[in-house]
Amino acid sequence: ICIHVQFTLKMATAPRQTPLTCSGHTRPVVDLTYSDNTPDGFFLISACKDGKPMLRNGMTGDWLGTFEGHKGAVWGATINKTATLCATGAADFTAKVWDAITGDEKFSYPHPHIVKGVDFSHDSSVLLTGCNDKMIRCWDVLNPEAPKVTLTGHSAMIKKTLWCDENTIVSGGDDKCIRVWDVRSGEEIRNVPVTAPITSMEVHQDVVLATYGSTVSFWDSKTTSLVKEFSVVSPAYTASRHPDKKTFVWGGLDNMLHMVDYESGEQIEEYKGHFGPVHCVRFSPDGEIYASGSEDGTVRLWQSRVGIEYGLWRFSKPIEEQ
Repeated sequence: ICIHVQFTLKMATAPRQTPLTCSGHTRPVVDLTYSDNTPDGFFLISACKDGKPMLRNGMTGDWLGTFEGHKGAVWGATINKTATLCATGAADFTAKVWDAITGDEKFSYPHPHIVKGVDFSHDSSVLLTGCNDKMIRCWDVLNPEAPKVTLTGHSAMIKKTLWCDENTIVSGGDDKCIRVWDVRSGEEIRNVPVTAPITSMEVHQDVVLATYGSTVSFWDSKTTSLVKEFSVVSPAYTASRHPDKKTFVWGGLDNMLHMVDYESGEQIEEYKGHFGPVHCVRFSPDGEIYASGSEDGTVRLWQSRVGIEYGLWRFSKPIEEQ
């Protein structure tokens, strides 16, 4: 009896994962991006089918502002490294660049179809867009009249377009391949077939992370050679790698977040919280938390190290320490 009582006390005082719920959106949240660390902290932008992308404090999830101007679902959202500019792509056939400080619309870039992918170059001078017309465009941020480079080659809708470095772009979509492009020549330089439509991509340091079917895969960002591939228990819609490269988190059709050891492939934890499929997940730049967006219309923040006091998370001391 004594052993049982001691065990119960420890279990009762052990911290458990308690996500912070960031409300405000009214329809599915489909994209998330963190800024880098800045003197004012780091920030999180979310894209939602309600047409109202939102900017939040990246550590606490506190709402900072809503970018008003799109007339359709917003499919893609990004924020530059210094957290001074945001960009969005939407079903109103436009991409827009916003002042992240004032919330004002700075530029609007017309497209012939829905825009789903947006990404800033490393110096924020060029905006990359992926459109449902199967074309990728590079825009001078200060000149929305016409793209400076147009890339053709995809045979189906584009899901994601990202910069690998100042001269190289990676893209993926419904045509079941990862494509790599040289911006200087405007040519496709590699095309790697996969087994299902691409559902998400992330460029993380030296790798490109991609999800398709029930697979999470890691590719060398220089050679596009396969580094690691993991089969998961449910269709994967999104994944993100921890900054220390030791773990990654993925989400998808089963409504859950799964933390996995990168070396062994063993699942460390899985967490419930969302009430619909998880469409997007991203680690914060310090790696202490990750944000997820779901069909349920919420953004949730999760701790990487459960029980650490951080942001709005506070914990009572265990009984034996009191």
